[in-house]
Amino acid sequence: MLGRSLAVLAAANVLNNRVAPRLAPITSALATAALVAMARKSGVSWRELGFEHGARGAAAGGALAAGVAAVYTVGIAVPRTRPLFHDERALSLTRARVLEEALLQVPVGTVLLEEVGFRGALYGMLRRTSGAGTATAVSSALFGLWHILPAMDMAKANPALGALTAGEEPSHVDTARVVAGSVVSTAAAGVLFCELRRRGGLLAPVMLHLATNSLGYLFARIAPKPRS
Repeated sequence: MLGRSLAVLAAANVLNNRVAPRLAPITSALATAALVAMARKSGVSWRELGFEHGARGAAAGGALAAGVAAVYTVGIAVPRTRPLFHDERALSLTRARVLEEALLQVPVGTVLLEEVGFRGALYGMLRRTSGAGTATAVSSALFGLWHILPAMDMAKANPALGALTAGEEPSHVDTARVVAGSVVSTAAAGVLFCELRRRGGLLAPVMLHLATNSLGYLFARIAPKPRS
């Protein structure tokens, strides 16, 4: 069942990043349903999937989301960090498309699948058979690898972030460094998300993840443009 779950995640990753990005909410919803069904069939309970601690998760997630907003506010106010918000993935979109990304693509196309898939179904199945430590390590490592395709796009869309990771304007070699840095950083984020999930259920990492991604679109649009 674990192998089938990984196949579903791999297929969804390619579809969402290369084949049909605009259909990501549909692809992700179907993939999430399949992963939950597989986990339930293997004996994982709803509680083991992370559907617990609703009030605690909401409180922790709300506080973390507010923290993200505060960090982003400081980030666009400080000239040294402001270029990091200059991301063409957000700046090239119309206002309607930005709203679509922030309110539909990110919540359903990204966060739903990544949190229920990695911190819910995958984590629950691994924890049931191998313990919490292995569940955290394996699901977080896979979460890092999941971001290879998005990181390739990030290197092109955000020159400042690419230069920060690679040390200069991204070339083919530097893009590989950006991807490697993204894999490592998102794997580390996966460990944090797993700990939040363990303490506050899925709602805590969902709210943090949603704030990080959706607010990223908002702050990219409102950040002062760099002077030419």
